[in-house]
Amino acid sequence: MNPPPPGYQPSSPRTYVVAADPSLRVQILDIGLACCSLEVGSAITTGLLVDSATVESPGHGATILLISGTVTDALAPAVLRAWEQLPEPKAAVSFGACANTGGPYWDAPSVTKGVDQLVPVSVYIPGCPPRPEALIAGLRQLRDEITVN
Repeated sequence: MNPPPPGYQPSSPRTYVVAADPSLRVQILDIGLACCSLEVGSAITTGLLVDSATVESPGHGATILLISGTVTDALAPAVLRAWEQLPEPKAAVSFGACANTGGPYWDAPSVTKGVDQLVPVSVYIPGCPPRPEALIAGLRQLRDEITVN
C-alpha cells in the first residue's frame, strides 16, 4: 500500500443523523471523491441528513462510517484510521459502485476493488451515483438488521 501524498490531510469525520429517525447516526469522512460525495451532500442540503449537533438524539445508537467514491491505495490508510477510531457499536456502509467494487476504475492497479477489502461492510448501496433517498433506505436497512440481530 502506498502512503498518502506529502501534506495530505483528509477532513475530520462529521456526524449526522437521519432527520426522520435521529437514532440513526452516520459519520461521514468527506475526502471529496467523485459523484457519490455530491449525492451525500444533497442528502445533507435537502435535510434528509442533519448535523448531529443540532438534533437531540435518543441515546447513542450505532455509529456508521459511510464510504463513497473511488478508494485508492493512497487513501486506504485514511479509511482504516477512520474505521479504527469509531466508537463501538459501529458499522460500515459502502455507497455507490466505486466504493462497492471499484466502479469503472476496477482494473486500475491502485484502486481498491471494494472497501470490504479494508473494513467489514454491513450494507452496500448500489448506483452510479445512488440517489440521496437510496442512502436513507440503506441506513434504515442497516437499522432493521441491527434491530433483528
